[in-house]
Amino acid sequence: MTTTTAPAVNGRAIALAHHASRALLEGALDRHGVTFHQSVTLRAVAVAGESVGRDELVSAVTGSLKADESLVRGVIEELTAAKRLEEDPAEASRVRLTDAGRELYERTAAAGGEIAARLYADIPAEDLAVAGRVLALVTERANAELAGA
Repeated sequence: MTTTTAPAVNGRAIALAHHASRALLEGALDRHGVTFHQSVTLRAVAVAGESVGRDELVSAVTGSLKADESLVRGVIEELTAAKRLEEDPAEASRVRLTDAGRELYERTAAAGGEIAARLYADIPAEDLAVAGRVLALVTERANAELAGA
């Protein structure tokens, strides 16, 4: 598809790209025995550092997924029961990755990276930068509307 025949970016185009790429990612996550929501939660803990407060984690994942708080708390419990997350012994209100959780996060992040590399291959950096700016602006606007709702 050339830039002269490409459709304008709109909600449908964004949704189609999201769902197609997410389906690929979920296939990879399935092979590792983890759900999309669990993967997002593991990532949030991994990027937080050594540990993260439960409420802070719930807020971060709820904000990312636009999911109900009870769903996110359930995902945290699933990951804890599966020994991928554990209570931080230094502070009970915080959780951290177990060794198995960190290994799982690293494997699934690598799988996601491989998918992204294939999907974004040969797209000029300037096009990716423009798309990134547009999507960031759309996300900012949508989040502002949600906050005002």
